[in-house]
Amino acid sequence: VGITYSGGVVVGADHRATMGHFIANKSVQKLFRISENVALTTAGLVGHAQSLSRVLAAELTLFELKREQPMTGRPHYVQLLIVGVDDSGPSVYSIDSAGGSIPDVYCATGSGSPFMYGVLEDQFTEGSTKDEALKLAAKALLASAQRDAASGNGMDLAFITAEDGYN
Repeated sequence: VGITYSGGVVVGADHRATMGHFIANKSVQKLFRISENVALTTAGLVGHAQSLSRVLAAELTLFELKREQPMTGRPHYVQLLIVGVDDSGPSVYSIDSAGGSIPDVYCATGSGSPFMYGVLEDQFTEGSTKDEALKLAAKALLASAQRDAASGNGMDLAFITAEDGYN
């Protein structure tokens, strides 16, 4: 899940990995710090997601070294949820499988996203504080964990601001 707030963006992901109806792992990393101002959440095949996060982090570093400026929060090359903060403010982008980049003030991905959207649609307000956005992200992930068999086993939450970067 990614949620913009006044001054930054909150991002979170659960820890469960499944193979069909089998819970394959209860402590998978699905939230990745790509750079100081960009984070990535993953849904889908774990190995592919981990590989993609490493490649994206390396590509972002190369971009910044070559151009001597930070990449904006709008990469267009992956099929995941990418959040970040740049000169234009906080951003949440859903990257679809056809390469489409869809910006929004909040977004959820994965099999538990319908449950997260129920919480987000009901409780999101523009201009919220960091603490409000963190609580909303946690509540959305909890709703997913309670109703979706492929979600759960804890969560990771982070926030990104222009001043402090990834936390």
